[in-house]
Amino acid sequence: MARVLSRFYNATQTYANSRKAHTFALGNLSKLSASKKALYSTLGAAAVGGACLLYALETSEVEASGNDLHPPHFHWPHSGFIDSFDHQSIRRGYQVYKQVCAACHSLRFLAYRNLVGVTHTEDEAKEEAAAIQVQDGPNEEGKMFMRPGKLADYFPNPYPNDEAARAANNGALPPDLSYIVLARHGGEHYVFSLLTGYADPPAGIEIREGQAYNPYFPGGALGMAQQLYDEGVEYEDGTKATVSQMAKDVSEFLAWASMPEHDARKRMFIKVAIFGGLILPVVWYIYKFKWSVLKSRKVQYVLMPKSKNRFNSP
Repeated sequence: MARVLSRFYNATQTYANSRKAHTFALGNLSKLSASKKALYSTLGAAAVGGACLLYALETSEVEASGNDLHPPHFHWPHSGFIDSFDHQSIRRGYQVYKQVCAACHSLRFLAYRNLVGVTHTEDEAKEEAAAIQVQDGPNEEGKMFMRPGKLADYFPNPYPNDEAARAANNGALPPDLSYIVLARHGGEHYVFSLLTGYADPPAGIEIREGQAYNPYFPGGALGMAQQLYDEGVEYEDGTKATVSQMAKDVSEFLAWASMPEHDARKRMFIKVAIFGGLILPVVWYIYKFKWSVLKSRKVQYVLMPKSKNRFNSP
């Protein structure tokens, strides 16, 4: 009991000291001269203005160099708190990756089994996997052999190693696209803007042979030429394959490849929100009508007078 009373006394003293410090600070502030108050107000306003300026420069469309552009913000089907991916767009984006991007870029962290239930049925995914040849082994004779792909196999790498990839692309190494949406500032906005942002270089900008100009790429000089053209892919569902449509679909596909748990995460959020909405009134009732009695009670100890008896001295 003495320990409890001691803690209560220390907490009371701490609160009283904080109140005194707050009162002391306000008292000193009120005693400042008008010039000092104006100076401090100016410094505060300058600090807030500088922070706003830095934020505006960070989120502006043009960088300090004047040549590099930040990607604009687009509304994607999965942008909302409870919105899911457009799975038809993901399937079309897989077709664009397979027919256009897979010639140079790998998806080494994505397996064919990940397509099941998202873009393809199990039989369709098996058919897609069987279209590639995978080195396996050794066999009974100790030799490596080639076999058709299975659902457990990962997407093939177009090059045997990085040196071969650089040699085939004028020294530039095509990045792996498994997490490209998470690895680039702007995410899918950047990917879409990059694929649709090829243009002629402005006056004064020189591009070396084998490079292309793209204002959304840092520096503007990109080792990858424009890859998407109208009707470059014939969609299975009959969608018109414009440049913007193909860029949107492959961006959606790469966003899913970077975040395959996206839809499951949002489904879990919906479940938590529903459960929280049901349990919150119960918690509030218990806190308000049950614990409030214990939290607001006042315990007071009264020293009782000594009772006179035959053992006490007169």
